[in-house]
Amino acid sequence: MRVEKHTSSESIYQKYIKTIIDVLFASLLTVALLPLLALIAVSVKLTSSGPVLFKQLRYGKNSEQFWIYKFRTMQIDAPILADQDFYNKDKYLTPIGKFLRSTSLDELPQLINILDGDMSFIGPRPLSDTDIEVISARLENGADLIKPGITGYAQVNGRNTIDNEQKAYLDSVYAENISLEFDVWIIFQTVFKVLSRKDINLN
Repeated sequence: MRVEKHTSSESIYQKYIKTIIDVLFASLLTVALLPLLALIAVSVKLTSSGPVLFKQLRYGKNSEQFWIYKFRTMQIDAPILADQDFYNKDKYLTPIGKFLRSTSLDELPQLINILDGDMSFIGPRPLSDTDIEVISARLENGADLIKPGITGYAQVNGRNTIDNEQKAYLDSVYAENISLEFDVWIIFQTVFKVLSRKDINLN
């Protein structure tokens, strides 16, 4: 899908319909996936010490911070680093951590963040202080003016295989071109890349 970067006002879809879709599908998925969520929670608890959920302050809409939730995939003594800065990440992964990350199942608790109104299904990934370069770029290009998402335009275009400047640019492209068509395209691209386990590290 070819998208041109341009400036546009907030659309009816972005302001109302997108939020309704987010809440509706997050509610349905939470109920439908309860058995899977319970199974993952028990597996995390039984295979490593520490809490089931990992929570961290991330930057969201208007660069305001909120607590993001994930299934914990790292040992409790793991250093707090950006994913790309780990020299020996596998050393700190829990026994099921690599599987949860490669399948993106660790992201499922973010359904709570969507229901809380802090996130959307589609948007720039919410980042922490370890990614301050991208956060600062988003402040300049306007990508921080929308809710962050579980997946986004940068995620389906390489995520950790592209540099910070490209990530921030792709985030701004999405922010200025939000539409139902664009969101559906990103969802299908995300599903394809998750199933193929290709370039879709959402962390």
